[in-house]
Amino acid sequence: MTEQPKLLPLPEDWNSALVVMAHPDDIEYGAASAVARWTSQGKRVAYLLATRGEAGIDVMEPREAGPLREDEERSGAALVGVQAVEFLNHTDGVVEYGLLLRRDISRAIRQHRPDTLVTGNFETTWGGTSFNMADHRAVGLAALDAARDAGNRWIFPELLDEGHQPWNGVRRVLIAGSNAPTHAVDVTDFIDQGVASLEEHRAYIAGLGQDFDPDFFLRMNANAVGERFGCDYAVSFRLLEI
Repeated sequence: MTEQPKLLPLPEDWNSALVVMAHPDDIEYGAASAVARWTSQGKRVAYLLATRGEAGIDVMEPREAGPLREDEERSGAALVGVQAVEFLNHTDGVVEYGLLLRRDISRAIRQHRPDTLVTGNFETTWGGTSFNMADHRAVGLAALDAARDAGNRWIFPELLDEGHQPWNGVRRVLIAGSNAPTHAVDVTDFIDQGVASLEEHRAYIAGLGQDFDPDFFLRMNANAVGERFGCDYAVSFRLLEI
C-alpha cells in the first residue's frame, strides 16, 4: 500500500473567511468542526450557499423544503459560531458553472472582504469510485475563479455600479473534502460542535431514507484524518494560494 503524504498544519494567521458551498449541509459534512475552531479563535466566518437545497428531500415539494433547509442551515451555523448565512437562490440540482455564478460569488466576496475562501471539492470524484455531483463541481470551481475575479475591477464592472469595490484581499482558498488534501486542522476539541451542527439538518437526514448517524459518520472521518495528522480528530483541506 502506498503511504499517503504527510498532512501539514494549516496556517491560521488569518482573520476572516467566506465559506462557499452548493447546498445547506455541505459545510456540516466535516468542515463545520474546523469552523468552530476558527470562530473560537475570534475569526470572522460567513456562509454563502448557492442554493436553498430545495430539491434535496424526495418526499417534500421544493417550495416547502427550501425554507425548511434554510432554517436548518442557520441553526447549524449558529452552533459553530456563524451568524452570517446567505443564499444565492440558484436552482438546486441544476447549478451551472458560468459567468452568472462567478459574478454572484464575486459580489459576496466584495461584500464580506475575507482573506480566506473555503469551498468544496470540485473534482469528478471523492478520491475513489464515488463520483462527485454536478452542483458541487460547479460551485467549487466558480468559487475558485471568483476569488480572483473579485479583485479585478474590469471583470463584472456592473458590480461597481452596485457599489461593490474590488477586493483582492483573498490570499488563500481552502478546498474541503478534497481527494488530494495538503493540510489539516486539529478539531479534537470541536468535533462535538461539528456533530451538533450536522444534527440540526433533521428533515434532510430523515429524508435520506436510510439509517445515518451524524456522530458516527463525522467521528469516523475525522479520526481517519487525525490518525494521519497525529491527533484524535482532524479535518483536512487542500490549500491553494493566490
